Amino acid sequence: MADLELFDYFKGILDYEEGPIVICNIDYRIVYENPAAMNYYAPASPLTGKLLETLMDEEMLSKVRISVEWFKESIDNNRVFAFHDDKLNMDMYILAIRNAQNELIGFYGRREYRNPDTGKILDLD
Repeated sequence: MADLELFDYFKGILDYEEGPIVICNIDYRIVYENPAAMNYYAPASPLTGKLLETLMDEEMLSKVRISVEWFKESIDNNRVFAFHDDKLNMDMYILAIRNAQNELIGFYGRREYRNPDTGKILDLD
């Protein structure tokens, strides 16, 4: 399968995720935000091209930096719980992105709802 075709598959997956996903390169620059992230972070969007340091407070940025340094320590270090949003009952994770040689090339933030009632109801009948 050609890389361009794979890109379409992966982008399709990200674009239809219900939760916001923001992808950063190793220099802490946002390289992609899915439509849910554009909506969730609407006051600051578009985020693509911005450095995290211009969007986060120092405490949260420090957590991200510590996570990225931990990702660098081992190819087995790939997921960090960042915080829980009580208002939305949602957990935030920071995850490593590695290339085919297992080199860290970036990271992304992903939110997961704890309450299944917040998900969309899909009727397959």
